[in-house]
Amino acid sequence: MNGCHTDCLEKPLSRGFGSLGKLIARYPWWFIVVPVALSVGSGVGFCFLEQRQIMISENQFPSTGSPLKIEGDFIRTHFPMNETEHFSTLRLYNEGSFASIIIVGLSQNLLNESNFEELQRLDTAVRSLSLDSEIHFQNLCAQINDSTCFSANPLLALIQNGTRKTNMTYPMFQNSVFLGKYIGGVTLGPDNTLLQAQALRFVYYLREDTDRERVNSAKWLNYFISSFPQQLQMLQLKSFQVYYYTSISVQKQLEEDAKRALPFFTVTFIVTILFSVLSCMRLHSVRNKIWVALFGVISPGLAILTSFGLLLFCGAPFAITAVNAPFLILGAGMDNMFIIISCWQQTKIRASLEERMAETYQEAAVSITITTLTDVLAFYIGIMTHFPSVQSFCIYTGTALVFCYLYCITFFGAVLALNGRLENDNRHWLICVRVKDAEESAHNVMHQMCCLGGSFETSGGTEIEHPVTVFFHKYYGVFLTNQWTKVLTVLLYLGYLAISIYGCFKLQGGVDVQKLPNDNSYVSQYYANEALYFAAHGPRIMVVVNSELEYWKPKTSKEIETCMQKLENNSYVDKKFTESWLRTYEGISKALNVSIITQDGFMDNLDIIFAYFASSKQDVDVEGNKIKASRFFVQTINLVGTIDERNMATQLRGIAASCNIPVFVYHPIFICLDRYALIIQSAIQNIIVAVVVMLVVSLLFIPNPLCSLWVTFAIASIIVGVAGFMAFWKVDLDSISLITLVICIGFSVDFSSHIAYAWFSSKKEKPEERVIDALHVLGYPIVQGALSTILGVVALSVAESYIFKTFFKLTCLVIAFGVLHGLVFIPVFLTMIVCPKWSRGSKVKPQKISHQPADTMAEPKRQRENQIKKEDLPGYPCSVPDMINTGIPFTTCYYLGWKRGVFTIFHPEKCPQEK
Repeated sequence: MNGCHTDCLEKPLSRGFGSLGKLIARYPWWFIVVPVALSVGSGVGFCFLEQRQIMISENQFPSTGSPLKIEGDFIRTHFPMNETEHFSTLRLYNEGSFASIIIVGLSQNLLNESNFEELQRLDTAVRSLSLDSEIHFQNLCAQINDSTCFSANPLLALIQNGTRKTNMTYPMFQNSVFLGKYIGGVTLGPDNTLLQAQALRFVYYLREDTDRERVNSAKWLNYFISSFPQQLQMLQLKSFQVYYYTSISVQKQLEEDAKRALPFFTVTFIVTILFSVLSCMRLHSVRNKIWVALFGVISPGLAILTSFGLLLFCGAPFAITAVNAPFLILGAGMDNMFIIISCWQQTKIRASLEERMAETYQEAAVSITITTLTDVLAFYIGIMTHFPSVQSFCIYTGTALVFCYLYCITFFGAVLALNGRLENDNRHWLICVRVKDAEESAHNVMHQMCCLGGSFETSGGTEIEHPVTVFFHKYYGVFLTNQWTKVLTVLLYLGYLAISIYGCFKLQGGVDVQKLPNDNSYVSQYYANEALYFAAHGPRIMVVVNSELEYWKPKTSKEIETCMQKLENNSYVDKKFTESWLRTYEGISKALNVSIITQDGFMDNLDIIFAYFASSKQDVDVEGNKIKASRFFVQTINLVGTIDERNMATQLRGIAASCNIPVFVYHPIFICLDRYALIIQSAIQNIIVAVVVMLVVSLLFIPNPLCSLWVTFAIASIIVGVAGFMAFWKVDLDSISLITLVICIGFSVDFSSHIAYAWFSSKKEKPEERVIDALHVLGYPIVQGALSTILGVVALSVAESYIFKTFFKLTCLVIAFGVLHGLVFIPVFLTMIVCPKWSRGSKVKPQKISHQPADTMAEPKRQRENQIKKEDLPGYPCSVPDMINTGIPFTTCYYLGWKRGVFTIFHPEKCPQEK
């Protein structure tokens, strides 16, 4: 396998990039003007930003085709909500549209009569909020009849009727009103009589029956969020504290967080510019790369403007998570820039501009093509997930990476070519005037550093290397390839892998919407008090019979009862609060001595139960003389956190599936709970597909199968490390961290693939020498790229938003482990590959060279060329001085020969075969 080369794509691509480099060197201004014009034109798409935003409420629905989506559609079809006559919170199949306030008493009991007057004033203030005559709470509220709004709290009805004391049983009250949702922090007396309560919750539901009502309700909720704090100040409440929340609060909070992220991006942009300029700065008046570094930062900025503008113009949905994309694009663009600059500095100073650009692109463009292609594919594979927020992020980031790559090899390459013209003309980097080469003893060191040029050639004819590059070449590479160092590195990797795998088993999963707002927001304060006072009782779960049954038959009734009892016997269910219209109907029929054992008797007498319990009419879907579907309710308890909630959902679904009748359980909370399973499924699916794709890409572009396998291995290893250390950094597996895992798949391969490609491209024979050569060329650019990416997201570490905090943490893990693999693990593992005995370009094994006599070697090159005759060729080997004069690496054998009457130096692959 070591001798096998799959360079059918890499070689022509390298030659093609060489031709592109020459073209850019000839016409640099065209490659600057066109990207800038395209970016400015595409920027018009930002006018559609507000229209393309995805609301958080839309993201809460499961994906099309999922079982939960089918169940939700079934409930909406057979049990439609009636928000103008018989509104019931128990029967909501989604979160609904509402404003909620939690009232926490400053004393131990809110139920004192002294507090009732303030409670009434607070309720009146909320109901009085209006933007105009149409957008008024009384015109938008969910109703229990044509004129009465649904009560925000059952206790308010008692207060408004003038009742100050009454015996209330908790948590069930008259007319099957469940008080657990409205009254918290309770103290109970005999027979569950409510004595004291520390907290109350008022919930104001709005109608969403029509599109017009939905829009007006959203406007009222926006007005509530903006005006309610001032209303509280005007009320001057003294007996309690008030915390508020609405069904659109999370979305509004995320939008505000996105606006707060704009200054972070500005700071990041400035910091990245400073870092790029400083890292590319040279104490040389000609070969300074300040302008190159500056425009290298502008290039990804143009890519972001172009890609986002085009996608918004084309109608691509924009989720708030896509705000993180610019931070990544900036880091990726800087990484590419550092690679190109490093390859440029390896070219011969005395060569022409076209030759230098061609050589730079041949060495750098293929490498950055590999990493860009893997990154883009990783993000586009992420579109396969079930989460709109992740899909939006992947679409915008993947497309931005495409333009970042295109602008890097066009716009940035043109800037590099213009800078190369200045260098070739020996012009000052700032004022563009020619400078002298020779030192002037009459001036001080600072004057000579700022005002003198010169070639600064080394023995190889290249620029003087950066001290960090020298460190990687002469010290770090030698140290890393030492036998004892390699043993310690292998042991270090085994420890890293063991810790990472252990962390993977400790990783917690789940989608907790309560984490999304920042810690100091009104939303977080509401969530904290909700968990403190209203966590004792869980949601009331629908038990839906989803097919037509003969309810009047005793066998059917018994099977339904058996199924309900199984559900009630679950540890997460309290049987005392089960609501069953069938049990009630059978009890009333016995009390009234009405026969319901025949179809006609059963169907004709249904109006009896509907007369006593009007809400039950919403639980039976009657069509003609048949019942197409029906539903019951069970009350959950003992739900401490998301783990208990997931276990509850799993167990109740398992029980429902085991029943002898077709039944399923449903609650809107299942949408969030099911996301965890979808996250695991999406993560595994994306990782498997991406790793396979990365392997194929590596095989196509890195013409050595073992190198490709090591790169693919690095991807899997880094993913395990990031997932494992997420647990140690208290980051759960949710949709936000799933995005970062998608990032991990693409970005984890960057550093390792750069090193692997450079290792393969090296002309050295021994694998250790190739590793040192690869670190020599790419060690410093990798450090620059890693630091620029970290600096690109470090501003997010001070953000209050959970999204930005998580993004910062996991990006740091991805980059840290990527550098660890690229500069430590993979180089050591590459030394274990037995490399071919000749270089990448040599398919013809070189013959043993017989050097010329010393006097011949010492002759001037031109004199010896005149002495060589055509009949003496081909096959005349270059002597060592020849190779020094021409700048050819010593490790590669070249030949002198005739080509079209011109004396030429031939590469072994191209020179004629010796006879």
